[in-house]
Amino acid sequence: MTQSGFIAAIDLGSSSIKGVVGRKNENNVISILANGSIPSKNSIRRGMVYNIEETGANVRKLITMLENSLGRKIGKIYVSLGGQSLRTLEFREAIELSPGGIVSDDAVNRLRASAEKYTPELTRAYKVADAEYYIDNKPERNPVGVTGSRLEASFRLITGRPNLMGNVEKSVTGKAELPIADYIVGGLAAAAVALSDEEKELGCAFVDFGAGTTTLSIYKSGILRGMVVIPFGGKNITKDICALNFTESDAEQLKIKFGKAFENQESSFFASPFSSKPDVDLSQLNRVIAMRLDEIVANLKEQIRLSGFEDKLGAGLIITGGASQLKNMEAYLNRELKMPVRRAVAKKTFINNSPELVNDPAYTRVLGMLLLGQENCELQVVERNEQDELDKEEQAATASRLGRSKEKKKESTKTKKQRNTKEGGGFFSNVEDFFGNMFSDDDE
Repeated sequence: MTQSGFIAAIDLGSSSIKGVVGRKNENNVISILANGSIPSKNSIRRGMVYNIEETGANVRKLITMLENSLGRKIGKIYVSLGGQSLRTLEFREAIELSPGGIVSDDAVNRLRASAEKYTPELTRAYKVADAEYYIDNKPERNPVGVTGSRLEASFRLITGRPNLMGNVEKSVTGKAELPIADYIVGGLAAAAVALSDEEKELGCAFVDFGAGTTTLSIYKSGILRGMVVIPFGGKNITKDICALNFTESDAEQLKIKFGKAFENQESSFFASPFSSKPDVDLSQLNRVIAMRLDEIVANLKEQIRLSGFEDKLGAGLIITGGASQLKNMEAYLNRELKMPVRRAVAKKTFINNSPELVNDPAYTRVLGMLLLGQENCELQVVERNEQDELDKEEQAATASRLGRSKEKKKESTKTKKQRNTKEGGGFFSNVEDFFGNMFSDDDE
């Protein structure tokens, strides 16, 4: 990227749409230039666009906010890809090498190209997330330059419903009139900016607690082993609290201020902070929260078991996302899953300013999108205007030259007539004038 450019990304969340603009230096360190957030207002459900018109209007409003803060125009945007249908699929491909042959970059690229072209049945492959290589059935992390007779690769593809991007494109490109630079899988973005190489190597269960969905990613030996999206999140807890005769906005505030993943002290009764609203039985409030959390964690536990890495995750459970901020969440997960738990945010080695964003788990995903984005998203208005001016100047100069040429021809014809008249005219002179004028008119 040029120093004057930037990367822009928006995360289409079920609770809010977040936008961040940043610039990366040669060391891949990001400086945040602008950020903003707008409530989704049910236009996005379970990570997928539900109301195209409303989502488009919200995106356009958010982009305007970011542009006003930047003082520059955004020409295109990176957009998050989510939804409950996302999951990993293993794809294996192999090529034969000549006996004693050396694995080349071309051989590795051919295998990857096969993975990128693969079309799963009833789904669509959106991203080649990771790859594991084998030479003559022996694992090899860096196969290029190694000798062997057979190279095999095991790719982890992120797949989902075939039309997953349809409503996103209609909202962002169609309604908000903004080109999409690329789609970035939200779970991969969050892991890229929050996890260390050591945690991926030791093995960990990385959980992104969102409002509409909870994404589980399993890493081991530095490779993504599996990803699955559970269709429950923090918004489900809020709606459960609404059953206690609270509006959704009041229920959300109660969850944030007084809710706990589990109670570690005696229950109490609390006077409602909202006028004309029922008082709050904190014991009952936390019971409702715990019931939904138990359901989410039961799904997580089963998916970790099915991955086959249940007892191989040396780095334990790592959580992020807005819903991970519920009080006592780490202690609750430690008790239920019997593994060490830590809450993760974007690593400070990747972002050199805006600590309020770095320390907020709700922004982990969109900050990771900046890290993975590569294209300059700034609208090149100045350069385009300069070219237009050059084109206009060239056209004006051409028109001026043509005009002067015509004037010279007219002046030449007039002078010739006057000379012939002075020389006496006569029949032949008149004929000459007639044909001379005729050809001059044709030239003009």
